[in-house]
Amino acid sequence: MKSKKTVLIIALGIICIAIFIYLLKKDLWDVNEELLKEEVLSIGHSVETINLLEVTPFDWDVVYSFEPYTPSEHIYETVGYKWDTINATVNEGMNQIVFLNDGKVVCYLYGYPENNGYGISFESENYKDAVYMLNSKDDLNFQVERRNSVVYLRS
Repeated sequence: MKSKKTVLIIALGIICIAIFIYLLKKDLWDVNEELLKEEVLSIGHSVETINLLEVTPFDWDVVYSFEPYTPSEHIYETVGYKWDTINATVNEGMNQIVFLNDGKVVCYLYGYPENNGYGISFESENYKDAVYMLNSKDDLNFQVERRNSVVYLRS
């Protein structure tokens, strides 16, 4: 009887640990956003322009920038599927940027640059329905600007 209790306690312990690990596991797009942030914030102060590929430590082939107030359903439709619970930006100056690789979201940047410590903004010839799109083969040179300890990348 004692060995059955021990086995039950061990099994419950393993289940609890598995649940805990699952809850702490971050999604790929969140992990890559943290890596992107580290790369952008580490750009040297003397650097005036940088290629976006140099600061994206993950593979991507398309990046979308959604204008403020773009509904989340339109973002899902543009990206091709629902990947996370997202919100429309609620103000001018907020970032809503989605990097994809082979049709899957690999990085998601959302919020005010002042809160994130960095921001990325771009416009492109490829514009449709409040969405700008860049391909990894496009001209990806961005101006590096610093204001109030925030790093901005602007095309």
